[in-house]
Amino acid sequence: MNGKKIFGLLVTILILSSIIAACAQPTPEVIKEQVIVEKEVPVTVEVEKEVIVEKKVVETVVVEKEVVVIATPEPKEPVILRLGQNAADMSTLDPHFATTTEARALVDMLFNGLVRYKPGDGSVIEPDLAEALPEPEIVGGKQVWTFKLRRGVMCHPSDGVPSYELTAEDVVYSLQKSAKPERSAYAGEYDGMTVEAVDDYTVKITLDKPLSPVLFFPKVANYSGGFIVCKKAIEAIGDEAFKTNPTGTGPFMFESYSPLEKIMLVANEAYLRGRPLLDGVEYRYMADISSREAGLLTGELDVINGLPDIVWVDKMSKEKGVRVDVFGVGEVATVHFNTSVEPLNNPDVRKALAYALDRDESLALFGEPIAENVYSPVPARFLAGGMTKAEAEKLHLAYDVDREKAKQMLADAGYPDGFSLEVITSEMTGYRRIYENMQAQLAEVGVNLTVDLVDHSSMHSMIREDVNPIVVYIAWRPNADVYLTRFFHSDSIVVTGAKPDTNFSHYDQIDDMIEAARVVIDPDEQVGMWKEAQMKILEDMVAYPLHFQQQVYARSDAVDYGHELISVLALYPHINENTRIVK
Repeated sequence: MNGKKIFGLLVTILILSSIIAACAQPTPEVIKEQVIVEKEVPVTVEVEKEVIVEKKVVETVVVEKEVVVIATPEPKEPVILRLGQNAADMSTLDPHFATTTEARALVDMLFNGLVRYKPGDGSVIEPDLAEALPEPEIVGGKQVWTFKLRRGVMCHPSDGVPSYELTAEDVVYSLQKSAKPERSAYAGEYDGMTVEAVDDYTVKITLDKPLSPVLFFPKVANYSGGFIVCKKAIEAIGDEAFKTNPTGTGPFMFESYSPLEKIMLVANEAYLRGRPLLDGVEYRYMADISSREAGLLTGELDVINGLPDIVWVDKMSKEKGVRVDVFGVGEVATVHFNTSVEPLNNPDVRKALAYALDRDESLALFGEPIAENVYSPVPARFLAGGMTKAEAEKLHLAYDVDREKAKQMLADAGYPDGFSLEVITSEMTGYRRIYENMQAQLAEVGVNLTVDLVDHSSMHSMIREDVNPIVVYIAWRPNADVYLTRFFHSDSIVVTGAKPDTNFSHYDQIDDMIEAARVVIDPDEQVGMWKEAQMKILEDMVAYPLHFQQQVYARSDAVDYGHELISVLALYPHINENTRIVK
């Protein structure tokens, strides 16, 4: 090999080294090494008879060259958001049975709807699995909504079912599932609705009776029965197994469940809006507020469900590195009287109990702005159709506390010495405080209320089995029609209703009013009809509205939810693809 070739080789090595140094990650280190190179050199040799010959020998030469050394990158630590929830254990992960706060939050991260409530602002509806918000048409006297689906939306992979593209078949299957009482807690919402697939990416929904967008879109949104499940996955394992092995299309995928401890979610690499910034979410069940507080303050948790208590909010707001968020929606706490059992089947007894209760005393348990009094089942502050304090008082339906009047009414009804009742309550603070305070207030008029404590999931199951003569229920619903239908229509009566839901009072006197208001297109007329229905509810005193409670969460100041927190129907801060931890 001649000198030119050696020089060319060295130049090539240097050029390649430069390219590697410019492109490699992490930053490479350049070191010098000695390299032994052998080359041929000519040598003149004199031999006998003075014949001169030239021969070649091999000479060893030591040269230096630069070598690029690339360090082995350290493994990246997964970014996992750890959330401490106020619950003892998981209730269900089937979105069509998700009625508790802990369940609503989880399914919100796992599933999508045709449309969705804008992250952080539940007053705005925008497309989700659908490409756009459609306009309805009237065809053959019926209202038709046609949705065009996004292409390329992938169902999460699951055991035995690899990831596949979601189509109209999955949407039809999901909404038909939501309409069946044995497969959904929201079946009453889907009466008179027919769903069909026009093609793989087009879904047509036909309503027997027209609805305004305000009433229709919540039925197909990412809330309650509107979540879309993946047909192949649920058929492969069955409804019961699906409750603990969910498969959706959301930003996170189910990974594992440790009973009484936690659920692990992982980022969906194929999410329709792009891979989440978080690698996963660790959702811990921690019913004890002291444990949740300690976890946040020691850095073991990033977000916790707080207490709906102004004292707690003020205390935590003073902690270094902690932010407290108080946001809507305001869940309404209402006392429901079971009109089918003695002595609550007597309207005068129910009214006496209403006069024995003091809204302001109950409100003081939580404090403003965490909570605020309400005077009708539909909260006037948040939704059209609710009644204000002034409206209720003008109609003499506010039931301002008057315990002497309550005692007299009980005596007139045949209960001069009162009576006894037994109820169960959840371990959750919002419920337990109300029941225990109601226990003390009713004792003032001779009513002995025994309160037994159960876990939150058990409470929800048991009250739907009609065990409580008095039910305190804290809930948000997206519009007045849903409040009235689910709590006061006879079809929704627990256990015995055509589509059992949350009519704990067994009330059946306003079905016609609810159904008539539902199909009215004029908004002012519709609002007036909703108020008339609630006047009847209050006149018969089948339900006593207390107050609404806003959501209270605390977080490390390193957590950025990716949106402003105004109101979230899923009752938690809404963790999605834009949520991140900044350290």
